[in-house]
Amino acid sequence: MTIVYHEEDGDLEHLADKKIAVIGYGNLGRPAALNLRDSGINVLIGARAVDTSVHAASDGFRVISVAEAAQQAQIIMLLIPDEVMPQVYLEQVAPYLSRGDTLIFGNAYNITFGFIEPPPFVDVGLIAPRTLGDAVRARHEAGRGFYSFVAVGQDASGGAWKTVLALARGVGSLRAGAIEIAFEQEAHLDLFIQQAVLPAFHHMVITAARLLMSKGYPPEAVLTELYIGGEFTDYLSRAAQDGLLHALQLGSMTSQYGTFSRLDRFGDLKLERLMEVTLEEITTGAFAREWAKEYSDGYPRLDKLRKSQSDMEVWELEQQTLDMLMPFREEGGYDNNSQFAPNRDDETAFDFDNDDDDSRFAPPKRGDDH
Repeated sequence: MTIVYHEEDGDLEHLADKKIAVIGYGNLGRPAALNLRDSGINVLIGARAVDTSVHAASDGFRVISVAEAAQQAQIIMLLIPDEVMPQVYLEQVAPYLSRGDTLIFGNAYNITFGFIEPPPFVDVGLIAPRTLGDAVRARHEAGRGFYSFVAVGQDASGGAWKTVLALARGVGSLRAGAIEIAFEQEAHLDLFIQQAVLPAFHHMVITAARLLMSKGYPPEAVLTELYIGGEFTDYLSRAAQDGLLHALQLGSMTSQYGTFSRLDRFGDLKLERLMEVTLEEITTGAFAREWAKEYSDGYPRLDKLRKSQSDMEVWELEQQTLDMLMPFREEGGYDNNSQFAPNRDDETAFDFDNDDDDSRFAPPKRGDDH
């Protein structure tokens, strides 16, 4: 049976005599560090870039290099982008590990696919938030907490679970609930959502928008109805609280009949097969090898894919709609030249995953100083 941990399962006193280092101060690193400090835990920051060092220092943290953090701390939380983490670990963390140290990851990517192989004398744990990095902070401040997956991949000391659960409580996850899962399962599930569910959703929305606009429906009305208006978001929020079926049944009788009577129309077996192929690419490590090559080559395909997406007219229409509906919203929306620009090694970059990065303490999840 699956185990779900709550606040009573984590003991903060277990961390009282330990130095904790958060490596990375971006999408997940900053929320994790702030939440831990709010819980009375002393944290130091290992930063790779000057700007993130300044940011962390301005937040009142002691900031040192990654190597210094690895030497001084007994618990090291690696919350930097997946693609850069192996080199940072190999050069600046691994040489300074001692017996009894603990490595904590924000997602299981590098462990699952063998890019990082910890020595046998350290504990290895996972705390992987099932939400975005900013929500990790906001839900903690609101007293709600956030869901996460937790795991122990290696228990050299015999006390790895105590450390993982104490940290999970410290960052605010146990207030909502932390689900025990295997390392590889977390990585597989995370990637599957990014590579099967999100692409299908994205394609569905764009196809619907193009069809409706081609039939003469105003772009502003179409995009508002599809997602800008918030009805679909509200539906998902209710589904997360009460279940998908219950959320559907809250609609009008017209809505319910229209939805249930057309479900089979979109139950194409091809979709299931495409998802099976995607899952196979993930579980066999084919995607991980593909992404490693893409990163080492300098993101050539990713650059082309981002450029192709940014050239779609629908995004211009989207921003025009947002400007009309929210004339006083802050700048920073669509930019044909920068919206899809690679983040490279930016420790403050947005990571849609949970990748970590602050990977996952936050996709696409993977990566951040994420």
